Amino acid sequence: MEIYIYWFLLALVLVGLEIATGTFYLLVIAIALAIGGTAAALGLTLVWQLVLSAVTGFAGTIMLRRWKSGRAASTPDVGLDIGLPVKVIKWNDNGTARVFYRGAEWDAELESADIPHEGTLYIKAVHGSGLVLTHNKQQ
Repeated sequence: MEIYIYWFLLALVLVGLEIATGTFYLLVIAIALAIGGTAAALGLTLVWQLVLSAVTGFAGTIMLRRWKSGRAASTPDVGLDIGLPVKVIKWNDNGTARVFYRGAEWDAELESADIPHEGTLYIKAVHGSGLVLTHNKQQ
């Protein structure tokens, strides 16, 4: 069997794995392997096949990484919890609170220290697994 067939078979295997994962990185490597297979089919030496495949894989991975990071940065932060009221269960000595929200207890902190502990408090932001509370209902 010719060597280009192995290149294309490996590329097809990676395309199949990519369908299962959906990360696009395996697709980039599969394209790089297909470039190596094309180089083999054109009669280039093994060194050129490997160089073209490696350069294509490296460049494709860098481009994909930049594309993904650009998309994540431009995605607006959709806070479905922002502006919803919470029930304070307990105030801690350091100014933080334990609140009941969505059927579970959450750690919470006040937006600023001068906010009184009485009245209805609303979620201003979500930081990790903690909530930031305010008296003003956000829209």
